[in-house]
Amino acid sequence: MSEDTPLEDRYHYRVIARAIAEIDAAQAEAQAAGRPTRIALEELAARLGLSAAHFQRIFSVWVGVSPKRYTQYLSLGLARELLAQKLPLDQVAAAAGLSTPSRLHDLILRWEAMTPGELATGGTGLVIRWGRFPSPFGPVLGFGTPRGLCGLAFTEEMGEATAFTDMIARWPGAQLIEDPAPLADWVAAAFGGTGEARLSVIGAPFQIKVWEALLAIPSGEVCTYSDIANRIGSPRAVRAVGTAIGRNPVAVLIPCHRVLRASGGLGGYHWGLPLKRALLAREAARREAGPGAATALA
Repeated sequence: MSEDTPLEDRYHYRVIARAIAEIDAAQAEAQAAGRPTRIALEELAARLGLSAAHFQRIFSVWVGVSPKRYTQYLSLGLARELLAQKLPLDQVAAAAGLSTPSRLHDLILRWEAMTPGELATGGTGLVIRWGRFPSPFGPVLGFGTPRGLCGLAFTEEMGEATAFTDMIARWPGAQLIEDPAPLADWVAAAFGGTGEARLSVIGAPFQIKVWEALLAIPSGEVCTYSDIANRIGSPRAVRAVGTAIGRNPVAVLIPCHRVLRASGGLGGYHWGLPLKRALLAREAARREAGPGAATALA
């Protein structure tokens, strides 16, 4: 990456977040007036204070598809459209077994749970290194042990201090050391979609089952909370599944953003609903564009 990549990533995501807000406003105006929503590229660019040419360049770099097509994916109806197209979860991917390699696009993801003892003691005696990293969705905080990443948190929506406090509360007994170097390749693989990333997460057995099921959802696909409940053999535990998904400590690699309500609503997202929409829209757009598009998120 070039030296200005972190700044460019942050800028691009902020443009995307503003685009979501403007598209939502245009849809609200159209609904109030009883007319279809139509927002031209030039109009959207003007609302963002950008030229159409500059807006086109940002999207070409960030998404790999045209702004016109991408803005369609940012629409409020995206979740319902994806849900209508989805296949049963057991048909779209095989679940990744604990300690078993799982291939997601060109990313090799190796996953294991930490020991019950580490869970019971809140990570007492565990050394967790952490650092700040760039991503296509703004800055992230990464946390990891020698065995893999145990946390990946977006900071653009809630702020770095809040995100940091939220993450370290999960391992109250651990020793935290700011040392990003050992984690850099894993984080880069998570957002670049190539290479190898390792996960080593602390969670209760039920949470681990839910997070493992999330790994079965490919990029560009979605499922519902009840799909996950069925997948783990607890069809009546939809509410508990939702809670476990909300406690997912590793953004993107454990793709909780791909889980929707049965109604087609987005549901919740720990790092902010605008970010969930941006993640889903980018993955759906790149999936449609095919292998010729920019490398897809894993």
